[in-house]
Order: sequence, then C-alpha cells, then structure tokens
Amino acid sequence: MFEDINHSGDGGIYAELITNRAFQGSNINTGSISGYSGSLILPSENLALAGGPVLTGWGPIGDVRLSLDILHPLSDALPTVLQVDIPVNATGEVGFFNYGWWGMDVSPQEYKASFYVLANYPRYKGNSTTFTVSLRSNLTEEIWASTELPTVKVDTLDYIQLNTTISNEAKTPNSNNTFAVTMDAYEVAGQTFYFDLISLFPETFKNRPNGLRKDLAEAFYDIKPKFLRFPGGNNLEGVSPQTRWKWWKTIGPLKDRPGRAIANWNYANTDGLGLLEYLEWTEDMEIEPILAVYSGFSLDIWGEDGASYPESRMHEVLQEALDELEYCTGPTTTKYGALRASHGHPTPFKINFVEIGNEDWFSSTYPHRFYFLYNGLKAAYPDITLISTAYNENADYNISIPAGGMWDTHHYEEPHYFLENFNFYDNWQEATNNTDVGVLLGEYSVKQLDSPDGAVNWSAPGLPLPQLVSAIAEGVYALGGERNPNTVRMSSYAPSLQNLNWYNWVPDMIAFTANLAQTLLSASYWQQWLFARFRGAQTLPVVNTKGDFRPLFWASSINGEETEAYLKVINAGDTAVPLSVVLDVEIRGVNATVIGNPNENAENTEEEMEAVVPKVANVTQTRGRSWSWNVPAWSIVVVQFDV
Repeated sequence: MFEDINHSGDGGIYAELITNRAFQGSNINTGSISGYSGSLILPSENLALAGGPVLTGWGPIGDVRLSLDILHPLSDALPTVLQVDIPVNATGEVGFFNYGWWGMDVSPQEYKASFYVLANYPRYKGNSTTFTVSLRSNLTEEIWASTELPTVKVDTLDYIQLNTTISNEAKTPNSNNTFAVTMDAYEVAGQTFYFDLISLFPETFKNRPNGLRKDLAEAFYDIKPKFLRFPGGNNLEGVSPQTRWKWWKTIGPLKDRPGRAIANWNYANTDGLGLLEYLEWTEDMEIEPILAVYSGFSLDIWGEDGASYPESRMHEVLQEALDELEYCTGPTTTKYGALRASHGHPTPFKINFVEIGNEDWFSSTYPHRFYFLYNGLKAAYPDITLISTAYNENADYNISIPAGGMWDTHHYEEPHYFLENFNFYDNWQEATNNTDVGVLLGEYSVKQLDSPDGAVNWSAPGLPLPQLVSAIAEGVYALGGERNPNTVRMSSYAPSLQNLNWYNWVPDMIAFTANLAQTLLSASYWQQWLFARFRGAQTLPVVNTKGDFRPLFWASSINGEETEAYLKVINAGDTAVPLSVVLDVEIRGVNATVIGNPNENAENTEEEMEAVVPKVANVTQTRGRSWSWNVPAWSIVVVQFDV
C-alpha cells in the first residue's frame, strides 16, 4: 500500500531531488484553540496564507534578489514562479541554489537537469546568456560537477525549457549538497529572469523518466510484492471535496499539473507521482494495481465525518471513476485511452481490482455512496473485483458486500491484538455469511507496545521504529491470513515509508533520508521479506499432536512444483520451544532462515542497522519423514523441506 504520507512520495520514492520545485504550496499546522470546536489551521509556513507558496529550499548566489512572482505564470497550473533580479553593478557569479529534501545525495552517476526560464522584457538586453548548472557542497562550496548551457537566447514572451545532463564522478562525504543555477554577472547585470519547474533527477528505478528513487524502489521490489494499492489512503480523499486527489490533474506534462497546496498530511503534493506513474510503477515491478477511486467523501482537517456527496449527485463521482478507468484500460480509440497514448503509453493497463474510497467507516453516508458506485462500476466493468472500505466498523450500519466482492480492513494495534486474532479468519466467511467475499488486509502494523488497558492510545506518538516484537505480532497475523487463502487474498503492511526529517506517523516499514547510506530496513520489513521469499502455491494442513498455539504459531504451504514444503513458525515467547515435525513424504533436505534476537524490543537503528535481520539457521539435516529442532525465543522462522 502506498500514499504520500511522511514525505514518502515527494521527498521520498518520487526521485525528484529539488524541493519546492514549482512553488505549489507549503506546510500547514493544525491544532485546537480555546473557545472553538475541533481542529483549526494554526500559523503555518506561509503566515499570510496557509498552504500558500513560499521560497523554502531556495537561496541566492552572489548579489541577487529572489522573490515570488505571479505576473509571469509558467502555465495555468503553475502560476507562481521564482523571480531573480540582478543589480546593475553585479559582478562575478550570480544565481540561486536549492538544498533538496533536507539534503541531496551526490554520487557517481548522470543527473538530468531542466528548468523553464523567461526574461523580463524592459530589462532584457537581448544578448545571449550562458547558464551553468552544478552540484555543490553546502559546507565547503566545493563544486562536484557542472554543465554549461552556452549562448542561450531567452525569450521575453514565452518560457523556454532548458534540458541538460550533469555527469558526476564524485562520491561526496555526506548529503549536505545543493543544486545551483548560475550566470555570469557580466552578461546579465541589470536584468530580471523568471524560473519555474526547476528539476533534477538522478538515475531512477528501471531508468523510468520521472521515475522512482532507486534504493527505495529496489527495497520494495526485493520483498517480492504482489500488488500496489494507490493513491491512498487519506490522501485520496482530500480535506475537502475541492482538495481531493483528482486523477485528471495528475497526468500529462508536469507544467500542467497544479499539485495540491494542502494535501491530507499537512504538506503540499506536486503530483509528479501521478496516475500514470503509479501504473508504470506496477508495470516495472510486475505487480497488480489496486486502483482506489474517490467515493464522494472527504475528511475534514481533524479527520472526522467530513463532507459527502448526496445521492442526487453521485452520478458525478461515478463518471469521474469511469473516466479514470477508461484512461487506465481503454483502447486508443476511446477518449481517455487516446489521452493516455498521447502521454506515452498506448498499451492499455489491466485493472482487476478497484477499491471504492478509503476507510469510509468514518462516514455516515457510505451505504448510499457504496451501492451507487458498486452498481455503476459493475455495470461498466463486470469482471473487475470491487472492494468495500467498510463492513461492520461503523456502529450505525453494516455494508452487505455483494458476492465476489472484497472488504478492505485496517488494523493499527498492540502486539497482543494480532496474537489473539491469529485465528480470526478461520471460517470467517461461513460465520459472517460472506461465503463468496474476500478480505484485503489493506493496512496493518503494530502501532504501540502492549499497554495496561489493551488499546492503542491515539494521542500518544507511537513506536518510533518497529521492534522485533512488532514483527513477531505482525507475522502471526500474516500467518492467520496464509492459513485462510480462500478468505484473505491480499495483505499489506502500512505505512511503508518514512522520511526521518519530516513525518506524521510512526512506525513505518522503511525509514530514509537524502543520504542513501541511511536507508533503514526495519524488523517489520524483514518479516515481510522472509515470508515473501517462501510463498507457497497451496496451503498444507498441519495436525498438531501435542500442545496448541501460543507461544508457537505456524502455517504451512507447498510450491507449485510440489518440490518444496514451507513451514513458517513463530515463537512469541521468551524461551526456546522444541519442535518435532513429521511429513507424509520423504525429506530430501532441509534448511531454515530465522529472524530473531534475545531482546524482544530489539530494533534496527542508524547506529545498529542489522540488529534484526534474516540469518541462515543451523539446522540438522535428516532423511526419512521426521525432523526436530528447538525454535529460538522471540523468533520468526521459515523451514524449507525439499521433498
């Protein structure tokens, strides 16, 4: 599951290195004020207009004045630009720099730089200008690499876009670096230029233009994902219907994407990672897209029952979703299929799953909205599996999910919850009369450690990082899903990414900074990694002849070729437990991988990044049908039997 939270998109997996590249918005603060109900917007980064454009991230080089301008917009979508005034007596190097998303990784590779520029007519001398783009240290001002764009004739009527490549051979000692655009004051003294959509991309995952940050994408790819649910999450809904994620504003040239000045997690979104980029993400990782469509409900600032579309206007919401699906799946003979082709992807994508909204149990109006959209989408796309985001969570109603549909359930819990609900999905379909309804565990993770009252304290900050006990509990819950594949068809840890410099939510599966060496794969990540490495094609029955679940939990499966049987065992206790296994076939070989630590609260940190990682276990080889081993305390184990 992915949404732009914790700067996981802009400043995260979206590989753009320039922060505030097109002045599309700013951070906001929310909170309570005595005498007023609920939450309000408090003084924010832009003091005059919360969410309004700011100069954050930018600084002058030489004797220049930087300001924001709205008189010379790059496009209707990007009305605010950077104005650079050079005084008549300026000398030397002049221009501006950007310090990136709390720094900028500079390593040996080629960077793609681009920007739009316009000259001010009254001040323009009509001479050619040489622009230099460079990567620099913010500490020593050392220039790591640079490229010149010589003899550029800047227009005074229309912006021109300049594109170039910076070939860098330096491996810098840290990520405290900047990107600079400079000119020679001798050529430009007394002039004014306007710049916008200033961009710098490193090499991306699968070399995709406007693509994903390689190390983060590779970490995702390495856990062998099966699907991507996008674009959210709360970020789908907006803090009002007007500010929701509008798919048609996230496609096409970047200069035509307005972004969102205020998105759901209190910072601006560029929407450079838009609908097509999400689809290409699934294409590059060869995974299933789960497209979440807006369902006519938006959260307010404080995340409660916000504005909803009445039934009389739900046809508008349905049409948006139908148009979006046509963009994704339509042939080039259709209106939106042709539009997708014009954006560089003539081949239609395949959409098998559509989710109707996100966490709509917060809303009192989901019953009329769900059925309206379900019926309309099913009529147009009968083969698509439709997913409800509510079932019985709201005390005022239940959603009767039609046969063939699915329910997306979310759980941010304490460890004990996942252990106690290990068997929740055993016979769930029959017990709830949902005999042909599947379950998507769309978001789950340990939010805090076990507390005396046994419930998550949502006013508390939560665990800073996933601990081994988190991974153990999440693994137990995942085993409950693996035991019931007819019911639990997909599952996803959430949230997935956290920029350690700016975040809303902890804990998260992967933490990172601008410094690639600081990308931190958590205990929860490695649990996901291990289970994905040994994913069977068919569940095997396990008959226990002694003892019961707790502290050991287990599930078994076999691969499609029926040559490898997998036994996943978790010890959620503080002592080793002897385990004896008898198979109904001959064992040709055995190996095991274990994640564990004597300390249940062990966690991977910047100081100790491998406190909780998978290791090959020392197991006894055997012939015959039986095998024995002591399962270590606080451990997650996968045993592979070659059969």
